[in-house]
Amino acid sequence: MLTYSLEERGDLPLYDYLSRRIKEDIWAGVLKPGEKLPSKRALARNLEVSVVTVENAYAQLVAEGYLYTREKSGYFVSALETGARPAPARTMPLSEEPEGEWLLDLRSGGSGTEGFPFAVWARLLRRVISDEGERLLKVSPHSGVPELRQAIVGYLRQFRGIDVSPEQVVVGAGTEYLYNLIVQLLGRDKVFGLEQPGYPKAGKVYALNGAQCVPLTMDEQGVRVECVEDSGAQVIHLSPSHQFPSGVVTPIARRQSLLRWAQDREGRYIIEDDYDSEFRFTGRPIPTLQSIDRSGRVIYMNTFSRTLAPSLRISYMVLPPALLEDYHRRLGFYSCTVPAMEQYTLARFLSGGGFETHVNRMRVFYRGRRDQVLSALEESSLKGRYTVRGEDAGLHFLVGLDTQRSDRELARLAQEAGIRLSFLTDYGGGEEHWLVVNYPGADLERLPQALERLAVLL
Repeated sequence: MLTYSLEERGDLPLYDYLSRRIKEDIWAGVLKPGEKLPSKRALARNLEVSVVTVENAYAQLVAEGYLYTREKSGYFVSALETGARPAPARTMPLSEEPEGEWLLDLRSGGSGTEGFPFAVWARLLRRVISDEGERLLKVSPHSGVPELRQAIVGYLRQFRGIDVSPEQVVVGAGTEYLYNLIVQLLGRDKVFGLEQPGYPKAGKVYALNGAQCVPLTMDEQGVRVECVEDSGAQVIHLSPSHQFPSGVVTPIARRQSLLRWAQDREGRYIIEDDYDSEFRFTGRPIPTLQSIDRSGRVIYMNTFSRTLAPSLRISYMVLPPALLEDYHRRLGFYSCTVPAMEQYTLARFLSGGGFETHVNRMRVFYRGRRDQVLSALEESSLKGRYTVRGEDAGLHFLVGLDTQRSDRELARLAQEAGIRLSFLTDYGGGEEHWLVVNYPGADLERLPQALERLAVLL
């Protein structure tokens, strides 16, 4: 008779623990191929458990192939291949780089969750469930539900000066997904030009799709047109309103030159990534490239990951009219990757004014947080040994450090001191000694202590 100590099962259900123990005996050879197991009732009496527990354990082992049944005869051990025992499962780390506990972390953004409007979102979500009912269970149009695309169009017209139709809007789960669509739409044979230094994920996605990628060097006004011409690029990916990581804002004259480059030859396009344009702290928002494009050469992209929450995974792009037919013909078979419930909720949040209220509140919050970080820098021992650049917009700025140490050496020493740094040179180019400060993720209480440690390392 099989006998097991069930007190050692921990949090496992009884049937699960029992099936695992029987499985171990089968692999160990304690239970031989063809051997008959005790009846459900007999084993239940011996272990002092319910018959249902034994029945569920046996059923699990049958489903996995460890046991088989014979009608009116019972349960028998299956024959297994010698040496085929699966290796024990290993616990893998969730990330290749341990997060750890940092005194100061300037690399991770930390933005998007600080002021999420839970109460408003929950109220809208309940209304959506009540009002939309079965519509939420149906497959969404591949470009997104009409209500959300219409709400995005209204927002873009009012706050970004972009006048487009809902048919031009494509909703997707994150910008990385939309990058994939763009490569497939424009063609893998195209040469994609990317800002250097720049956002690394875009280039990785384009390259994994088989497209050739070339670097585009920058100056204090953004990507240089001569560099674009010399690179052979046919599609260029830009963030003209607030470039990451340099923080450069491309002026109107340079934007016009880039648009002329796109217009000069058929098949050229500009991908305008407007990822954190909502957070500008001085003056009016910078007009988009798309709003001054008269030839339909700009693909506009934005995301709600920065303004609402990274886990929401709702981004969108606006396609030029000339690309719509190709998009529907070639990519219309894709299903929309954003759940309908979130789409309808976001549509109401946008059209009802909730998003505008939220962004205005967060703009004040982030301006205050930025000012606290700048004040802490000025009050620290770093005073007189640093300069600041790009602090008027976005959720990061640059700090130039007066030091003879290399960026790599300083990052290593800082890590040993519990400080996580990110430099301009980590993103594929740029001058040394420029620290990228993602200030929303900074612990303001620990900041003064961390800055003193950093000052010593310089």
